[in-house]
Amino acid sequence: MTATPFSATLPRDALASIVVFLVALPLCMGIAIASGVPPAKGLITGIIGGLVVGWLAGSPLQVSGPAAGLAVLVFELVRAHGLAMLGPILLLAGFLQLCAGRLRLGCWFRVTAPAVVHGMLAGIGLLIVFSQVHVLFDQAPQAAGLANLLALPATLQSAWTAWPDGQALQAAALGGGTIACMLLWARWRPEALRLVPGALIGVVLATLASLWLGLQVNRVEVPATLAEAIDWLRPADLLGLANPHVLIGAVAMAFIASAETLLSAAAVDRLHTGARSNLDRELSAQGVGNMLCGVLGALPMTGVIVRSSANVQAGAMTRASAILHGAWLLAFVMLLPSLLQSIPIASLAGVLVYTGCKLVDLKALRGLSRYGRVPWLIYLATAAGIVLVDLLTGVLLGFALTLLKLVWKAARLKIVLVEQGPQQAELRLMGTATFLKVPQLASTLAQIAPSTQLSVPLTQLQYIDHACMELLEDWGRAAEAQGGALLIDDQGLRRRLEGRCRHALQSLSFTAPAAS
Repeated sequence: MTATPFSATLPRDALASIVVFLVALPLCMGIAIASGVPPAKGLITGIIGGLVVGWLAGSPLQVSGPAAGLAVLVFELVRAHGLAMLGPILLLAGFLQLCAGRLRLGCWFRVTAPAVVHGMLAGIGLLIVFSQVHVLFDQAPQAAGLANLLALPATLQSAWTAWPDGQALQAAALGGGTIACMLLWARWRPEALRLVPGALIGVVLATLASLWLGLQVNRVEVPATLAEAIDWLRPADLLGLANPHVLIGAVAMAFIASAETLLSAAAVDRLHTGARSNLDRELSAQGVGNMLCGVLGALPMTGVIVRSSANVQAGAMTRASAILHGAWLLAFVMLLPSLLQSIPIASLAGVLVYTGCKLVDLKALRGLSRYGRVPWLIYLATAAGIVLVDLLTGVLLGFALTLLKLVWKAARLKIVLVEQGPQQAELRLMGTATFLKVPQLASTLAQIAPSTQLSVPLTQLQYIDHACMELLEDWGRAAEAQGGALLIDDQGLRRRLEGRCRHALQSLSFTAPAAS
């Protein structure tokens, strides 16, 4: 297969990079504000995600940058340990990602129950909405999700008390207008302008309206030069990694960032027919990017599906698009910082409220319901744990419930003993026969006379492990010495397992050409 010349792909990649830049600009600043850090730190992460990770990435069309999915975790870590500790946490998290990529562990980060992933995103989305509603009214958010929810009536009351000339209501009008623009643009945008992001339209209109009306609302604060926004990692800060809570935060950061990145990479692969993602290389690239963000004191990054899907839809063909989008961010921040300082913070909060609502994917919840009530319960429990306690607790709760589901499923075995005549019986096993059911199976076998001709069909078994099979064979040897016999019919189980193997091989042979 002949590679397309760079000169042929560059025009399409350049056009796509401009679209991605326009999508990324408001999101980088908005996610930084939602994370409780200065907006410039989000821009630094977006620049690194383009120029560095875009060049190293194993997923050519994926775009990396600050992600809403990590905003809650960053906010909690900064509140608990201070902004200075974000650098060491990111450095360690990035190092763990780099090691995982070099050890070829990329595929294992995708071994996560969909109910936990969707529940985690829904919980994060709710936390973002609860916190950013306060920012919509130019108020500071609370430290926790439940506190933000409980403080909402007071925020609304204070805004209403200042009617009609209060700053809070003016800010809310700008933020609400931004949300309205995004909703209307998503529904009614002209086909010729389909690549123009609604977030950019909303922020630009809100900014122009605030300047024209002379509204006294909080605006974005960015330094005159990008160098002023860099907080270099100090060697003394590394001593903070001795704190167990900091170590747990770094491990959680590495896991969540990796899971979000690789799930996004898999989703991006479904959007195009080009080169497939190398998950291990992508994980290593993310590790390098997060280590660099840690050194510069920026936000953590992941592969982001919003920017990546915009990249694919805009016609990107190579990694040059992601790299160029980072160059546009760098040029804009260096040459036009005064424009960023005109943007109302409430408008960016509106972008985040819209984004948070999109993370609560009700279609995913309906899809999970096809597999029974348990995935639905895991989804709700994960989201509730994140909102009511914290992100790590919610995710661990989701994993715990998933493991309990597996244990419960592995322990389901129905045993029926049917008398078929003098000294003849059939032992019917239905479900999953594992070592967890050895006591129950042994109790049933003890009730059967050793002189019995016992037939054990395995046609209704999903799985039988060595412990249960050995128990049956031990009973058979003991019965044989007293005139009995054990007849095990495993042909049905064998055929079922062979059928599954053939189906898996056929699936692999079908997808292999697309992956090459």
